[in-house]
Amino acid sequence: MAARTRIKQGLLQTLVHQLCHSSSYYSASVVARSGASATRVSSSAAAPASSSASSTLGSSIQSEKTVVEAAQAVKPKAALERSKLLVLGGNGFVGTHACQEALSRHLPVVSMSRSGRPAATVHDDPWINNVTWVRGDIFHPERWKDTIPLEEVSAVISCVGGFGSDEQMLKINGEANIAAINAASKSGVKRFVFISALDYGLPSFVLRGYYKGKKSAEEELLRKFPYGGVILRPGFIHGNRQVGSLKIPLSAIGAPLEMLLKNAKPASRLPLVGNFLMPPVKVTSVARAAVRSAIDNAVPPGVLDVWSIKRLGDH
Repeated sequence: MAARTRIKQGLLQTLVHQLCHSSSYYSASVVARSGASATRVSSSAAAPASSSASSTLGSSIQSEKTVVEAAQAVKPKAALERSKLLVLGGNGFVGTHACQEALSRHLPVVSMSRSGRPAATVHDDPWINNVTWVRGDIFHPERWKDTIPLEEVSAVISCVGGFGSDEQMLKINGEANIAAINAASKSGVKRFVFISALDYGLPSFVLRGYYKGKKSAEEELLRKFPYGGVILRPGFIHGNRQVGSLKIPLSAIGAPLEMLLKNAKPASRLPLVGNFLMPPVKVTSVARAAVRSAIDNAVPPGVLDVWSIKRLGDH
């Protein structure tokens, strides 16, 4: 009887020993998976090792909880929303109408030019107060960052252009626009609209710098904005043009010619004389087509001729 009792006690101790050893191994495995350093557990100290492993596991879980809470507390910096429309030369003939068209669509408008805000004697309409007017040098876009946050600009419309000597026209129509195109491209602007001009095929010595400058800007735009660059080539633009304190009614000539030539599309394709049969375009149509090209991805990149401008701007 005594021998049988001793055998039962021995079997019971062996079973308890195995259970304790298994428990210690499981706890150590959990700690190892959670990234903590697990100590080797000996069979002679199974119960204390299990207690130590449980303590380590609890400490690891608490540490991980603290890290997760800290990560959740740090919110990523929100990206600047690109919602503004930048109009270069916004106080000129086409530029002022582009600003008004954009405002009618409830777009935030920024205009940059050498003079900034138009003089009150020139434009005293209430819409002027809704435009952010910036005075800047288009030839030095590296200085724009202090006045124009290009990271907030979704599209640019350039109405920059002018006349003068060949050297001046090449610089204003070409170099200035190229500088703006490159600055917008580097800043991640998605769309760029350039108000160019219809080449009437005049002799090369007539307005050479004007057309050469426009062409060089067009080429740069198509290189830097292959998927978002739009070129408008209107001919004669008519409307009431403000020059100083005077308003010149260009529509007195342009409107009748536009009416006369509006159905001359087949004839405008004739060689040599075709471009002279292109109808004039209202300044409001040019402005509407420019703004739509800037904000509507449905307008494909590339060149819009007079007929395309009329179709996009008159409807």
